[in-house]
Amino acid sequence: MNVVIYSRVSSQTVRQSTERQVTELRKFAIDRGYTVCTVFEEKISGRKANLDRPVLLNCLEYCTNPQNKVDMLLVTEISRLGRSTLELLKALDTLHCHKVSVYIQNLNIETLLPDKTVNPLSSLITTLLGELAAMERQGILDRLNSGRALYIEKGGRLGRNIGSKKSLERKREEYKEAIALLKKGYSIRNVAKLTGRAVSTIQIIKKEFGL
Repeated sequence: MNVVIYSRVSSQTVRQSTERQVTELRKFAIDRGYTVCTVFEEKISGRKANLDRPVLLNCLEYCTNPQNKVDMLLVTEISRLGRSTLELLKALDTLHCHKVSVYIQNLNIETLLPDKTVNPLSSLITTLLGELAAMERQGILDRLNSGRALYIEKGGRLGRNIGSKKSLERKREEYKEAIALLKKGYSIRNVAKLTGRAVSTIQIIKKEFGL
């Protein structure tokens, strides 16, 4: 079985090192007779969004590239794959779509079974994460609605002006994360998953910016 190791420590903690994580995960791989294809090590704050974590993005892209034939990604904790439940679910979904399992050391579970179907225990965990993500999204929605209501109450007007159209510069700013990933060669489907945008939207952006 081919596996990849991803480790992360906070850039704000000088004494921390990825060495311990890598050593423990290598030992796990050796004990199981797995082949470690490569190791991704990142020293960056856990508060950073996944789109601002280049090593993690490279790791996910490597794992989902069929040419690399990766079977499993090894991490010490599930939180290594994202700062929020939404990001965690996106990362897991991206990996699972490519039949790549995730071994979570502190939980001692693999997210996929040997036949590449989702592990029921893992499914419970991701379901819980999904519920938390829904609560997170609802909280954001409530705050947005409250802000809109206050804006309208003060005489503001929502929506674009009649006949107006987003300029390329405005789109460049709004979709800068997607554009950056497309420029790096990420597939439209993976960019859609990583940015939370619709595949059709990413297709339009790719065409309009000639990427």
